[in-house]
Amino acid sequence: MNAYELPTSLNVGGVFFSIRTDFRAIIDILIAQNDPNLDEYGKMEVMLKILYEDWQNISQENIPEALKKACEFIDCGQSESNPNKPKPRLVDWEQDGDMIVPAVNKVAGMEVRAVPYMHWWTFFSYFMEVGESLFSTVLGIRSKKAHGERLEKWERKFYHDNKDIIDMKAKLSDEEQAHKDALNEKLNRLGGE
Repeated sequence: MNAYELPTSLNVGGVFFSIRTDFRAIIDILIAQNDPNLDEYGKMEVMLKILYEDWQNISQENIPEALKKACEFIDCGQSESNPNKPKPRLVDWEQDGDMIVPAVNKVAGMEVRAVPYMHWWTFFSYFMEVGESLFSTVLGIRSKKAHGERLEKWERKFYHDNKDIIDMKAKLSDEEQAHKDALNEKLNRLGGE
């Protein structure tokens, strides 16, 4: 992939397949990757079905390549410097949406949600250039906490006042949520007796 071109198809098994490149489609894929109701197979299926317009025409033997190419596209052609070293997750595209959009709008100089189409790589370029903003403050604090670094005094106060937007929310599967709700109901009944 070339940094100076905006790809609209991916070569899988020698065949070019058209892909959905609007940033909204890619964010849907990223949100699905954190869905506790989807197993790994389900996450791969969602990626294929959202990204590839003719996903059903990809042969079974080419599915691994299609998934690899999809990940490369979503990563904007960038490769990890050390793919075996896990990095802490600092962004939740669903939870952080209310902070991401204004930050990206500021960089883009427009309301990105109002445009009918914006290529994922264009959106991500804006995202990577986000400067001073609520979102960058939240990311900075998350990063320090994830790496065990000491927070500045103002950061500690900001964290104390804004834990609800800084702490990554645990996502429960429907089954886990039902179990938790049933347990809370039992505890409430015991507390009321």
